[in-house]
Parts: sequence; structure tokens; C-alpha cells
Amino acid sequence: MPEKQERLQIDYGDEIIGWSVPEYTKYERTKTWYITASIITALLLIYSLWTANFLFAVIIVIAGMVIILHDGGDPVMVRFSITDEGIIIGRKFYDFDEIKNFSIVYKPKKGVKNLYFEFKNALRHRLSIPLRDMNPLPIRENLLKYLDEDLERTDQPVSESIAKILKL
Repeated sequence: MPEKQERLQIDYGDEIIGWSVPEYTKYERTKTWYITASIITALLLIYSLWTANFLFAVIIVIAGMVIILHDGGDPVMVRFSITDEGIIIGRKFYDFDEIKNFSIVYKPKKGVKNLYFEFKNALRHRLSIPLRDMNPLPIRENLLKYLDEDLERTDQPVSESIAKILKL
């Protein structure tokens, strides 16, 4: 009989602080949003067919399908933890050696309460973690022990602002 394989437990350090965050931000979209998105999609499809750019047409159709399928479900809550070795998001671990710096944008009146991590690898996208109801001061104090803080970031990135406006 084949032996039962045991899962290898990896030690990512001791948790300093942690909380649950949604896997992604889900925006409430009105009927007007869907009508506008459908019109824009149709116009882009017509343009792509008129210019004989069939790959663009396929990309538009796939993007539309992804948005529709993605909109049907609710985001899963995942655990975010800061340990003495790095950060853990769900099942993914990032060592502090991979992270360039962090920044906290905390403007509750504007609805922005996020923790950002920039990676040393330029090909890796910035990581945005909602603070939710967490106090940013102990988070900052603990992260300063391991990472540099980007004090120049005072607002959320433009890409996040645009995504919030367009509800993407």
C-alpha cells in the first residue's frame, strides 16, 4: 500500500500582527454601469473588426467574460499576517528580503486606509492591503523594524483611484 504523504510544515516566523482582508475589492455596479460598459465593449468590437484586428476582438470578449464571471461571486476573506520573517497573505509568503519598502495611506474621510508594499523585483506589482479597522500605528512600528518606509506616498496610487472610479 502506498504510504500517506504528510504535508511539509514550513515555519514563516512568529506572527506579530494579523487580520482578515478580502481577496479583492468588489464594487457595487449599477444598471447604468453595465449599459455603459456594454456600449463601450460593442464599439471596441466594431472597431476591432473594422480594422481587421481579430486578436483585439478576442481579448475584448475574454475581458468581458472575466468581468461578468468575476462579478457573480463575493471575494473570499484571506488572512494577512506580519511575521518576524516576512508577510503572509492567504497561502503566499513574501520574505522581507523581497520587499523594497512599505507605506501607509490612512485617510478615513476619503475612504482610503491601505498598507502598500513595493517589491525589489520591478516585474512584481505593488501589493495593496486594506487596513479595515486596524490601527495603523502598531503596524507601522512593527514594519519599521524590518523595512524602510516610503514617506513620499501620501495618497493612493493613480491606478487604484482610476479602478475605484471605473469600478473595475
